[in-house]
Amino acid sequence: MRPKATIQDWLRGIAGAFVLLSVALGWFVHPAFFLFTAFVGANLLQSAFSRTCPMWWLLRLLRVPETPGVDARGRAA
Repeated sequence: MRPKATIQDWLRGIAGAFVLLSVALGWFVHPAFFLFTAFVGANLLQSAFSRTCPMWWLLRLLRVPETPGVDARGRAA
């Protein structure tokens, strides 16, 4: 059985979905949506240097596990 997805997995998936969604909206709806793509990229860049990320904070509130095989409360899953 595959272990549950960790915060890292969720974070990469959400960031990728936001980028793909914003590019599609910018292409098909209005070019201003490309600003959202730039915002996501800037947030990823600043989080690499500051080690803080708003989505990480939200996922921790939702009790997404940080380590494979361990739940958000530190118990073995």
